[in-house]
Amino acid sequence: MSICTSLSNELAEPLAATAATATTWLLIEQSGPWGAKALTESHLDAELGRALDAACAGTGVRVALIRHPGRHADDRPAAGHQVILAHTVPGRGWIRRAELADVAELLSLDLAAAGAGEHGGFGTPHTGGPLALVCTNGRRDRCCALLGRPLAAELAAAGHTEVWEVTHLGGHRFSPTMLVLPYGYAYGRLTDAAAKEVLAATAAGQMVPRWSRGRSCWDRPAQAAEQAVRELVEESAAEALTVTQQSLSAGEWRCRVRHGDGREWLVEVVRALSEPPRPESCAKAPGTPVRMDVRSVVAG
Repeated sequence: MSICTSLSNELAEPLAATAATATTWLLIEQSGPWGAKALTESHLDAELGRALDAACAGTGVRVALIRHPGRHADDRPAAGHQVILAHTVPGRGWIRRAELADVAELLSLDLAAAGAGEHGGFGTPHTGGPLALVCTNGRRDRCCALLGRPLAAELAAAGHTEVWEVTHLGGHRFSPTMLVLPYGYAYGRLTDAAAKEVLAATAAGQMVPRWSRGRSCWDRPAQAAEQAVRELVEESAAEALTVTQQSLSAGEWRCRVRHGDGREWLVEVVRALSEPPRPESCAKAPGTPVRMDVRSVVAG
């Protein structure tokens, strides 16, 4: 059976700079089955799902549904919904949690402020370990179900209490994919052992460049620049680097990467197309996905 992950692996497609972009994540617990467009195809009220999606547009907030690993019978869930709101910009990150009887309360959130890093007192601070969000929505792409669900189940069985299935992280062809909070790094092509290594590193304030798709708070050119510097200087401290991005022309950027110790690098990034054609998802025809290539890294 030909699946998008197999072709991506065979073509050695780079993982770097493929993370979904969001400064802040809004994660809503919704048990039961999910459709391909889960916000409007689940037991969450479809009108509410559309309203939340529209409210997040342009704010830097990305909304998704989450559920505990395991079987997901088509029955009605308990009344309460856990909600996680997480901001991931370096040095300013936080995770807030609440349990809501009515998810419609989220429409009163100042989402623009949340995207900018102000939680407005929502919920209470998260005090536990790293949160692992594994993409498992088989209705969106079969690779996420075939590869993501076993990974989420294994992590939960290994005692990681903050493991969640999530509806969509992008990059199906890199399955199994996982977003890890509090830092917001996305990872791809994970084995059970690799995922456990990532969670252990996150708990110690580190990230793992080998499987990193990028830090979700950055746009894709900045993700590429950060990864290039991390590989150059062998830096794995999660909060060590910050990035600013400047557009030079269509498809070209100059990024300034700053280390907490004062070092700086100028990184030039260009947009390119991945050849030969390959499907970005099992349900799509082959195409040439955009990728970010690093043209130069110069110490500043």
